[in-house]
Amino acid sequence: MTTTDTLDTRILEVPGAVLRYDIRGELGSGPHPALLLAGSPMDASGFPTLAGHFTDRAVVTYDPRGTGRTERTDDDAEYTPRQHADDLRRVIEALGVGPVDVFGSSGGAVNALALVARHQGPVRTLVAHEPPSSQFLPDREIIDAVCDDLRATYYAEGMGPAMAKFIALASFRGELPADYSDRPTPDPASFGLPTEDDGDRTDPLIGLNMRTCTPYRHDIEALRTAPTRIVLAVGAGSEGEIAHRGGASIAVALGGQAVRFPGDHNGFLGGEFGMHGEPGAFAAALRTALDG
Repeated sequence: MTTTDTLDTRILEVPGAVLRYDIRGELGSGPHPALLLAGSPMDASGFPTLAGHFTDRAVVTYDPRGTGRTERTDDDAEYTPRQHADDLRRVIEALGVGPVDVFGSSGGAVNALALVARHQGPVRTLVAHEPPSSQFLPDREIIDAVCDDLRATYYAEGMGPAMAKFIALASFRGELPADYSDRPTPDPASFGLPTEDDGDRTDPLIGLNMRTCTPYRHDIEALRTAPTRIVLAVGAGSEGEIAHRGGASIAVALGGQAVRFPGDHNGFLGGEFGMHGEPGAFAAALRTALDG
Protein backbone atom coordinates (compact mmCIF):
# COMPACT_ATOMS: atom_id res chain seq x y z
CA MET A 1 0.00 0.00 0.00
CA THR A 2 1.47 3.35 -0.98
CA THR A 3 0.21 6.89 -0.93
CA THR A 4 -0.39 9.09 -3.94
CA ASP A 5 -1.45 12.11 -1.89
CA THR A 6 -0.03 15.43 -2.98
CA LEU A 7 2.84 16.48 -0.76
CA ASP A 8 2.94 19.89 0.87
CA THR A 9 6.69 20.47 0.90
CA ARG A 10 7.95 23.22 3.18
CA ILE A 11 11.32 24.81 3.89
CA LEU A 12 12.71 25.53 7.33
CA GLU A 13 15.91 27.46 7.98
CA VAL A 14 17.80 26.24 11.03
CA PRO A 15 21.30 26.99 12.29
CA GLY A 16 23.69 25.41 9.81
CA ALA A 17 21.13 24.07 7.34
CA VAL A 18 17.98 24.58 5.33
CA LEU A 19 15.65 21.64 5.95
CA ARG A 20 12.84 20.40 3.75
CA TYR A 21 9.88 18.51 5.14
CA ASP A 22 6.73 17.07 3.59
CA ILE A 23 3.17 16.90 4.89
CA ARG A 24 0.66 14.31 3.72
CA GLY A 25 -2.93 14.98 4.73
CA GLU A 26 -4.36 17.93 6.64
CA LEU A 27 -2.66 19.08 9.81
CA GLY A 28 -4.97 19.31 12.81
CA SER A 29 -7.74 17.20 11.28
CA GLY A 30 -9.15 13.95 12.61
CA PRO A 31 -8.85 12.29 16.01
CA HIS A 32 -5.15 11.44 15.79
CA PRO A 33 -2.06 13.59 16.32
CA ALA A 34 0.17 14.17 13.32
CA LEU A 35 2.72 11.39 12.85
CA LEU A 36 6.34 12.35 12.17
CA LEU A 37 8.45 9.64 10.52
CA ALA A 38 12.16 10.15 11.09
CA GLY A 39 15.18 8.29 9.81
CA SER A 40 18.87 9.14 9.84
CA PRO A 41 20.77 9.22 7.63
CA MET A 42 17.81 7.92 5.62
CA ASP A 43 15.76 10.81 4.34
CA ALA A 44 12.07 11.17 3.49
CA SER A 45 12.43 8.98 0.39
CA GLY A 46 12.41 5.89 2.60
CA PHE A 47 8.92 6.42 4.02
CA PRO A 48 6.31 6.59 1.22
CA THR A 49 5.07 3.03 1.77
CA LEU A 50 4.78 3.35 5.53
CA ALA A 51 3.13 6.77 5.24
CA GLY A 52 0.54 5.27 2.92
CA HIS A 53 -0.74 3.08 5.73
CA PHE A 54 -1.67 6.09 7.87
CA THR A 55 -4.15 8.00 5.73
CA ASP A 56 -6.31 8.67 8.81
CA ARG A 57 -3.91 11.34 10.06
CA ALA A 58 -1.40 13.87 8.80
CA VAL A 59 2.02 12.29 8.19
CA VAL A 60 5.21 14.34 8.16
CA THR A 61 8.56 13.27 6.76
CA TYR A 62 11.77 15.25 6.48
CA ASP A 63 15.34 15.16 5.23
CA PRO A 64 17.81 15.40 8.14
CA ARG A 65 20.69 17.82 7.81
CA GLY A 66 23.34 16.51 5.45
CA THR A 67 20.91 14.30 3.50
CA GLY A 68 18.50 14.44 0.57
CA ARG A 69 17.20 17.88 -0.28
CA THR A 70 18.71 19.71 2.69
CA GLU A 71 21.19 22.48 2.08
CA ARG A 72 24.23 22.83 4.30
CA THR A 73 25.20 26.28 5.47
CA ASP A 74 27.86 25.16 7.97
CA ASP A 75 31.31 23.63 7.91
CA ASP A 76 30.71 20.94 10.52
CA ALA A 77 32.71 17.79 9.90
CA GLU A 78 30.01 15.64 11.49
CA TYR A 79 26.61 15.96 13.14
CA THR A 80 25.40 14.85 16.56
CA PRO A 81 22.10 13.45 17.82
CA ARG A 82 21.67 16.67 19.82
CA GLN A 83 21.74 18.73 16.62
CA HIS A 84 19.25 16.39 14.97
CA ALA A 85 17.06 16.50 18.07
CA ASP A 86 16.95 20.28 17.93
CA ASP A 87 16.05 20.09 14.23
CA LEU A 88 13.20 17.70 15.00
CA ARG A 89 11.90 20.09 17.66
CA ARG A 90 11.99 22.96 15.18
CA VAL A 91 10.09 20.96 12.56
CA ILE A 92 7.43 20.00 15.11
CA GLU A 93 7.08 23.58 16.29
CA ALA A 94 6.77 24.78 12.70
CA LEU A 95 3.79 22.44 12.23
CA GLY A 96 1.89 24.40 14.86
CA VAL A 97 -0.46 21.58 15.85
CA GLY A 98 0.74 20.73 19.34
CA PRO A 99 2.30 17.43 20.43
CA VAL A 100 2.83 14.87 17.66
CA ASP A 101 3.53 11.17 17.55
CA VAL A 102 6.99 10.18 16.30
CA PHE A 103 8.28 7.01 14.70
CA GLY A 104 12.06 7.03 14.58
CA SER A 105 14.04 4.26 12.95
CA SER A 106 17.75 3.49 13.22
CA GLY A 107 19.65 6.77 13.62
CA GLY A 108 16.27 8.47 13.56
CA ALA A 109 15.39 6.57 16.73
CA VAL A 110 18.60 7.74 18.40
CA ASN A 111 17.80 11.33 17.43
CA ALA A 112 14.17 11.06 18.54
CA LEU A 113 15.21 9.71 21.95
CA ALA A 114 17.56 12.67 22.25
CA LEU A 115 14.64 14.94 21.32
CA VAL A 116 12.43 13.56 24.10
CA ALA A 117 15.25 13.83 26.65
CA ARG A 118 16.18 17.39 25.67
CA HIS A 119 12.81 18.96 24.95
CA GLN A 120 9.86 18.21 27.20
CA GLY A 121 6.46 18.33 25.55
CA PRO A 122 6.55 18.22 21.73
CA VAL A 123 6.05 14.43 21.49
CA ARG A 124 3.02 12.49 22.75
CA THR A 125 4.21 8.98 21.87
CA LEU A 126 7.61 7.94 20.52
CA VAL A 127 8.15 4.57 18.90
CA ALA A 128 11.93 4.15 18.65
CA HIS A 129 12.70 1.33 16.24
CA GLU A 130 16.12 -0.32 16.50
CA PRO A 131 18.31 2.57 17.68
CA PRO A 132 21.88 1.31 17.09
CA SER A 133 23.07 2.28 20.55
CA SER A 134 26.14 0.78 22.19
CA GLN A 135 25.52 2.45 25.55
CA PHE A 136 24.33 -0.57 27.55
CA LEU A 137 25.96 -3.35 25.54
CA PRO A 138 28.80 -5.40 27.07
CA ASP A 139 30.90 -4.93 23.92
CA ARG A 140 30.33 -1.16 23.76
CA GLU A 141 34.02 -0.25 23.84
CA ILE A 142 34.70 -2.51 20.86
CA ILE A 143 31.69 -1.15 18.97
CA ASP A 144 32.70 2.46 19.60
CA ALA A 145 36.25 1.75 18.44
CA VAL A 146 34.93 0.13 15.27
CA CYS A 147 32.78 3.20 14.57
CA ASP A 148 35.88 5.38 14.88
CA ASP A 149 37.73 3.02 12.54
CA LEU A 150 34.92 3.16 9.99
CA ARG A 151 35.18 6.92 9.72
CA ALA A 152 38.97 6.77 9.57
CA THR A 153 38.74 4.21 6.77
CA TYR A 154 36.30 6.43 4.89
CA TYR A 155 38.64 9.42 4.99
CA ALA A 156 41.72 7.34 4.17
CA GLU A 157 40.33 4.97 1.52
CA GLY A 158 36.90 6.18 0.43
CA MET A 159 33.36 4.86 0.34
CA GLY A 160 33.85 1.26 -0.82
CA PRO A 161 36.13 -0.03 1.94
CA ALA A 162 34.30 1.92 4.65
CA MET A 163 30.84 0.78 3.58
CA ALA A 164 32.01 -2.83 3.33
CA LYS A 165 33.12 -2.60 6.96
CA PHE A 166 29.80 -1.01 7.90
CA ILE A 167 27.74 -3.76 6.26
CA ALA A 168 29.80 -6.41 8.06
CA LEU A 169 29.31 -4.61 11.37
CA ALA A 170 25.58 -3.97 10.98
CA SER A 171 24.85 -7.57 10.00
CA PHE A 172 27.06 -9.20 12.65
CA ARG A 173 25.02 -11.20 15.15
CA GLY A 174 26.01 -11.43 18.77
CA GLU A 175 28.66 -9.66 20.81
CA LEU A 176 31.69 -8.45 18.88
CA PRO A 177 34.76 -10.47 19.89
CA ALA A 178 37.81 -8.70 21.27
CA ASP A 179 39.74 -9.38 18.05
CA TYR A 180 36.99 -8.07 15.76
CA SER A 181 39.11 -5.18 14.44
CA ASP A 182 41.97 -7.55 13.67
CA ARG A 183 39.90 -9.56 11.22
CA PRO A 184 40.53 -9.18 7.47
CA THR A 185 38.84 -6.18 5.88
CA PRO A 186 35.81 -7.22 3.79
CA ASP A 187 36.21 -6.93 0.03
CA PRO A 188 34.03 -4.04 -1.24
CA ALA A 189 33.47 -5.84 -4.54
CA SER A 190 31.78 -8.72 -2.71
CA PHE A 191 29.03 -6.25 -1.75
CA GLY A 192 28.86 -4.62 -5.17
CA LEU A 193 30.67 -1.56 -3.84
CA PRO A 194 33.28 0.51 -5.68
CA THR A 195 36.90 -0.40 -5.12
CA GLU A 196 38.27 2.91 -6.38
CA ASP A 197 38.26 6.05 -4.24
CA ASP A 198 36.27 8.80 -5.97
CA GLY A 199 37.50 11.44 -3.53
CA ASP A 200 34.04 12.32 -2.22
CA ARG A 201 33.76 12.75 1.54
CA THR A 202 30.15 13.91 1.93
CA ASP A 203 28.45 10.59 2.70
CA PRO A 204 25.82 11.25 5.41
CA LEU A 205 26.16 7.82 7.02
CA ILE A 206 29.88 7.21 7.38
CA GLY A 207 31.12 10.77 7.06
CA LEU A 208 28.60 12.84 9.02
CA ASN A 209 26.80 10.60 11.54
CA MET A 210 28.51 7.26 12.16
CA ARG A 211 30.92 8.27 14.89
CA THR A 212 28.39 10.27 16.90
CA CYS A 213 25.23 8.18 16.55
CA THR A 214 25.99 4.70 17.87
CA PRO A 215 28.24 5.84 20.78
CA TYR A 216 25.74 8.52 21.86
CA ARG A 217 25.00 8.33 25.59
CA HIS A 218 21.27 8.74 26.26
CA ASP A 219 20.00 10.60 29.33
CA ILE A 220 18.00 7.75 30.82
CA GLU A 221 16.75 9.74 33.81
CA ALA A 222 15.39 12.45 31.50
CA LEU A 223 13.71 9.80 29.37
CA ARG A 224 12.16 8.13 32.42
CA THR A 225 10.67 11.39 33.68
CA ALA A 226 9.57 12.77 30.31
CA PRO A 227 5.81 13.17 29.73
CA THR A 228 6.25 11.32 26.45
CA ARG A 229 5.18 7.69 26.27
CA ILE A 230 8.20 5.78 24.89
CA VAL A 231 8.02 2.43 23.11
CA LEU A 232 11.22 0.66 22.05
CA ALA A 233 10.77 -1.64 19.06
CA VAL A 234 13.03 -4.29 17.55
CA GLY A 235 12.72 -6.46 14.46
CA ALA A 236 11.74 -10.10 14.71
CA GLY A 237 14.20 -10.84 11.92
CA SER A 238 17.22 -8.92 13.22
CA GLU A 239 17.87 -10.56 16.57
CA GLY A 240 21.51 -10.37 17.58
CA GLU A 241 22.37 -7.40 15.37
CA ILE A 242 23.68 -4.22 16.98
CA ALA A 243 20.56 -2.15 16.25
CA HIS A 244 18.30 -4.85 17.69
CA ARG A 245 20.51 -5.31 20.75
CA GLY A 246 20.75 -1.56 21.24
CA GLY A 247 16.98 -1.09 21.18
CA ALA A 248 16.39 -3.97 23.56
CA SER A 249 19.02 -2.69 25.99
CA ILE A 250 17.55 0.82 26.13
CA ALA A 251 14.12 -0.66 26.81
CA VAL A 252 15.54 -2.55 29.80
CA ALA A 253 17.33 0.59 31.03
CA LEU A 254 13.96 2.34 30.98
CA GLY A 255 12.42 -0.43 33.03
CA GLY A 256 10.58 -2.34 30.32
CA GLN A 257 10.96 -4.64 27.35
CA ALA A 258 11.18 -3.91 23.65
CA VAL A 259 8.20 -4.73 21.42
CA ARG A 260 8.91 -7.07 18.51
CA PHE A 261 7.89 -5.71 15.12
CA PRO A 262 7.60 -7.76 11.91
CA GLY A 263 10.60 -7.94 9.63
CA ASP A 264 14.14 -6.86 10.22
CA HIS A 265 15.85 -3.49 10.48
CA ASN A 266 14.17 -2.45 7.23
CA GLY A 267 10.80 -4.04 7.96
CA PHE A 268 8.74 -1.00 6.93
CA LEU A 269 10.20 -0.67 3.41
CA GLY A 270 8.00 -1.52 0.46
CA GLY A 271 10.49 -1.40 -2.38
CA GLU A 272 12.29 1.82 -1.47
CA PHE A 273 16.01 1.41 -2.25
CA GLY A 274 15.13 -1.99 -3.76
CA MET A 275 14.36 -3.44 -0.33
CA HIS A 276 11.15 -5.20 0.63
CA GLY A 277 10.17 -5.70 4.24
CA GLU A 278 6.74 -6.49 5.65
CA PRO A 279 5.19 -3.01 5.49
CA GLY A 280 1.56 -4.01 6.01
CA ALA A 281 2.25 -6.03 9.13
CA PHE A 282 4.80 -3.47 10.28
CA ALA A 283 2.30 -0.62 9.95
CA ALA A 284 -0.27 -2.61 11.93
CA ALA A 285 2.26 -3.13 14.73
CA LEU A 286 3.15 0.56 14.66
CA ARG A 287 -0.50 1.56 14.87
CA THR A 288 -0.96 -0.69 17.90
CA ALA A 289 2.14 0.76 19.57
CA LEU A 290 0.99 4.34 18.92
CA ASP A 291 -2.49 3.69 20.26
CA GLY A 292 -1.12 2.12 23.41
